[in-house]
Amino acid sequence: MNLPLLTTLVETHGTSGREDRVRAVVDAELAPLVDRTERDPLGGVIARREGTGEGPRVMLAAHMDEIGLMVTHIDDHGFLRVLPIGGWDATTLVDQRVLVRGRRDLEGVVGTTPIHLQDEAARKKRPAITDLAIDLGLPAERVRELVRPGDTATRIRSLRPLGDLLTGKSLDDRVGLYVMIEAMRATAAGAGETVACATVQEEVGLRGSRVATSRVRPDVALAIDTCPADDGPGGKRTGTTLLGHGAAIRVMDASAIGSRPLVDLLETLATEREIPHQFHVANRGGTDTQSLQLSGEGAIAGCVSIPSRYVHTSVELVHPDDVDAAVRLTAALIEEAHRIAPPA
Repeated sequence: MNLPLLTTLVETHGTSGREDRVRAVVDAELAPLVDRTERDPLGGVIARREGTGEGPRVMLAAHMDEIGLMVTHIDDHGFLRVLPIGGWDATTLVDQRVLVRGRRDLEGVVGTTPIHLQDEAARKKRPAITDLAIDLGLPAERVRELVRPGDTATRIRSLRPLGDLLTGKSLDDRVGLYVMIEAMRATAAGAGETVACATVQEEVGLRGSRVATSRVRPDVALAIDTCPADDGPGGKRTGTTLLGHGAAIRVMDASAIGSRPLVDLLETLATEREIPHQFHVANRGGTDTQSLQLSGEGAIAGCVSIPSRYVHTSVELVHPDDVDAAVRLTAALIEEAHRIAPPA
């Protein structure tokens, strides 16, 4: 595993609409692996590698943005009041360290009323994002000089080993970016054009992938993202994805049903190449797959997922073996996409 690259991707800060720092990392990694790169109007990266002959145009998509917070106003005490960018459980934010991108980078902590000052009703209530505040440790007048409404905040958390696993913030979906980059690095040109897209604003409605897909107009498209593992505390282990069991071929979620010809080819390639794999079938969640299927003229589209515990928190967990399996399966598709069967 290229741990330095994954570490850089995970620890770089970039919420939806503010992906510029992540884009710089992706640009530097993809540029030597492709023939040319371009940027779409929303800020996504489109990296094109020419094919060797006749074959389908293959688009890979992994999103750069992470969930975060946006400042609405600064209150009289100098605390930043915020709204969520993406799907948050507010309980996972309490007492976390954050980086605020103001006129300069500022570290803060997310605070709420301490238990000693709460009445009985408040102690039983789950906090909402609007109950929280970011404390910069500065007087109000200084905070107003450095921060304005619309500035963003992201979690501060390094990528660390945890037993057999890796833990850190924003593995959703920096691990998908990692898989896309490493799959491109591991392969030469396919039969048709291969286009690696680092998309934006996935966490707020799959927005960037719609623009990118409309520009690329792929024949075959693959999203690369995380999926919830069902083996953490409270998991029912009812046949959904588990850590350490391989790359997850995503069959269905709330936003899309994977195109059957692509699901079948991914399973065939995984079997032929002895790549550990499993299937993710759910009626919740969603990925860029929906945009890949429906934008432009439509495409045969699906998703390879990396199972993750504690998604959308500061302590997301993935298994390195699953990440490596996802790289191998994505690389196999780049090389073998010409084998895909047309829709019945």
